[in-house]
Amino acid sequence: MRMKAKIYLWTGNGWGKTTSALGATIRALGHGYKVSVIQFMKGWGSRVGEVKIAKKLGPKFQLKQFGSKKWIHLKKPSFKDKENAKKGLLAAYSEAKKKPFLLVLDEINLAVRIGLLKEKEVLAFLDNINPKTTVYLTGRKATPGLLKRADYVNEILCKKKPKPSIAKKGIDY
Repeated sequence: MRMKAKIYLWTGNGWGKTTSALGATIRALGHGYKVSVIQFMKGWGSRVGEVKIAKKLGPKFQLKQFGSKKWIHLKKPSFKDKENAKKGLLAAYSEAKKKPFLLVLDEINLAVRIGLLKEKEVLAFLDNINPKTTVYLTGRKATPGLLKRADYVNEILCKKKPKPSIAKKGIDY
């Protein structure tokens, strides 16, 4: 039986999925490992902290965003949203060929759920990643196939939040 890359999946409606992946990123970089982050459905550029810090983290850290500057309509994603996701998956293929220690596919769970990417194409991609690479999948509403393929599944539940719930710079983005 062929060895496969270990997959960690973070899903659920609570906060902390991307934050967990970025925490693993910092840990891996601290040990001198190479990390690649592909962000699906996000194109906010330097408005978010992880983009601002990317250059300071050095050449072992790669972060690429594939989304628009606005929120995606989850029930009616545009053709451009689908094109961005396909470009993101192509970038993930390119990064995976470089055999990073950690490959983060941020928001890919939701991208698959709303039809930006097909579940079977993402599963085929995951099954062909070098087993020395660990993969983090994040995003709400992970599909059954992604849940089944993952070696570790973590569900983040929101038990309480203030109203109104406003994103805080430096904490939430």
